[in-house]
Amino acid sequence: MGHSRVIDLAATFLSQQCCPRGQCPIKLRSTLRAPLQPHTHTKELLAHTSLTKMAGTRTVNPDLRKERESSSFDPDKITNFLYGGPEIVKRKRELESLALNDPDYQHEDLNFLSNEQQYETQLKKGILMTKKIQKLNLTDAQDMMIYRSAVGGSDSPSFGLHVSMFLPTLYGQATQEQKDKWLKLAENYVIIGTYAQTEMGHGTFLRGLETTATYDPQTQEFVINTPTITAYKWWPGQLGKTSNYCVLMAQLYIHGKSYGPHPFMVQIRSLQDHKPLPGVIVGDIGPKFGYGPVDNGFLAFHNVRIPRENMLMKYSKVEPDGTYVKPPSTKLAYGTMVLIRANIVMNSGRALAKAVTIATRYSCVRRQSEMKPGQPEPQVLDYVTQQYKLFPYLAAAYAFWLTGQTMMSVYMTFSSQISKGDISVLPELHALSAGLKALTSWVANMGMEECRLACGGHGYSHASGLPRHYANQTPGATYEGENTVMMLQTARYLMKSYNQSLQGEKLAGSVAYLSSVQPVPAASRTRNMLDLGALCDAFRHRAARLVHEAAMQLRNERQAGKDQPDAWNATSVDLVKAAMAHSQYFVVKNFAERLTDSRLDSSISAVLTRLCQLHALHGLVTNSGDFLEDGYLTGTDVRQARRHINTLMAKLRPDAVALVDAFDFPDGILNSILGRYDGNVYQHLLEWAKASPLNKTDVHQSYHKYLKPFLEANRAKL
Repeated sequence: MGHSRVIDLAATFLSQQCCPRGQCPIKLRSTLRAPLQPHTHTKELLAHTSLTKMAGTRTVNPDLRKERESSSFDPDKITNFLYGGPEIVKRKRELESLALNDPDYQHEDLNFLSNEQQYETQLKKGILMTKKIQKLNLTDAQDMMIYRSAVGGSDSPSFGLHVSMFLPTLYGQATQEQKDKWLKLAENYVIIGTYAQTEMGHGTFLRGLETTATYDPQTQEFVINTPTITAYKWWPGQLGKTSNYCVLMAQLYIHGKSYGPHPFMVQIRSLQDHKPLPGVIVGDIGPKFGYGPVDNGFLAFHNVRIPRENMLMKYSKVEPDGTYVKPPSTKLAYGTMVLIRANIVMNSGRALAKAVTIATRYSCVRRQSEMKPGQPEPQVLDYVTQQYKLFPYLAAAYAFWLTGQTMMSVYMTFSSQISKGDISVLPELHALSAGLKALTSWVANMGMEECRLACGGHGYSHASGLPRHYANQTPGATYEGENTVMMLQTARYLMKSYNQSLQGEKLAGSVAYLSSVQPVPAASRTRNMLDLGALCDAFRHRAARLVHEAAMQLRNERQAGKDQPDAWNATSVDLVKAAMAHSQYFVVKNFAERLTDSRLDSSISAVLTRLCQLHALHGLVTNSGDFLEDGYLTGTDVRQARRHINTLMAKLRPDAVALVDAFDFPDGILNSILGRYDGNVYQHLLEWAKASPLNKTDVHQSYHKYLKPFLEANRAKL
């Protein structure tokens, strides 16, 4: 599938997931967007300037300038490949410039503010942003996503859950009558909502949720209760202080019988004075590892009554007399989960790309130690050990970026049949998205920390941007499904598919390779370890073998007398490993297939091929035991792979800065002194430090309150 088609499908999907066809004022335009509405800064801000052309408008560190001049390709060509074409890139840059250069959004660095001040600052920006989106007539979903991301920077902009979860749930799970009642209010921010699912005691295991919604047929109301402390809703963003409504996931009870978790529309605060309604306990959960400006909250209910019509009933229904009407399929909610997890895959790629951009640019600016006695200090990136820290994650960022786009396009291919009730493809999409979500968020977390360490001491400072980026990315490993659980969900589908293949069924899609385990080749076979076809074959064989071995281990546990749950638990480590191998194979195969795009010129194809080779070879060497266990690869093959990694890093070294420039992150989105496009790190580090509130006066007030009396008392003792 062509890259521009992937982008178009992804953009369409993003729009449809929050605005189903015919149900929302947000309408898709053509790939070439309509012009922006007039703005006071239009001339200045909408000038189309690529990152590479910015070098001529400001003084650039000579080391970075030399890096860019010596690259083997034009970074704009890869930028166009990553985003889907020059017109899309132009539009992206216009919108980012509008947001980043708007003086109304300027404020003190969030790192110097308390959590309360950060919340107030982002709330003010969020309200301004909402007004400006309307004033600028930004109605296209992709346009709004780009603009909101630029305004929010490395932190989630205010109303993020309202846009990403609350509205889409109403669009996707409310009846037409319910949409008529609430959508206009929500779209116009008369009501602000969040999505309250996770509880203090339960997250990924939805069937274990304890909040109850008990139907009272006498009054035709649901009675909402929080029966235990572990049933408190915990973590929803915007819940702490912002939202006045929520979509609440609660266990439905009718006549004493449980029907499982269902969504309910619940008002939690007054629309007049914003105080919690009677029976509602709500507040902020306090400081977290990241996302300081976001008011993640807790929520509890004591006999709160809501009308029967407040249960979202597009699929499941409760009749006035208490009769429960089942949904057509319990898997219909999988579609939303696939979307969210595909977004996490894309976001993992972007987060890793930001970190690698910062660390790579800084590694070219920073000079350290003596490689040769008496010679000038070399750029840190000239050290092969530094390349080995960064380049595999650079390759992974590209791999995950492309994988996220492919996941979007795959879903879009089947979205129409899913909307018509044909859910036959959902189990595979659900399994694939779960495994890729886990793989990419795990690797991104590890990679971002490696990038921080690669920046030495300055990477520890918030001035680098890396601590904040990392802290804001790391929840991806646990939200929308804890990663180990996600891998086990993928493994469950792999076991089912493998057993079907044993029964003679023909498999298709991402599991087609499980139809047979490849025979082990002769140990003397010679391989070209740079051939992408051979590398894909190796990852396919490894995945098939590990799935086969996990299935055999599961069978052995059952034959030893264990029931299915205990056998599954005993085999779970092998199952996770098999799911990981399956996911890694998909990423490698997808990367290689995307390079067959006929629109890639030779210079772009060459450098992207090196990245793909590096990604595959690094994964192979890191997991070499898996490839050696059954003799598929030999020690000679692995040693050859290691040598190729060194060779590839040497070839990628001159192109490293151009490759991170191609991600096209403006300085305002990177929010990093170390990763500045112009490379003028040290003077801006000093300026940033001087801006600390502690430096507003030469003598801090605490000196007079504490330090002065302490020193004077000590002097008096002498």
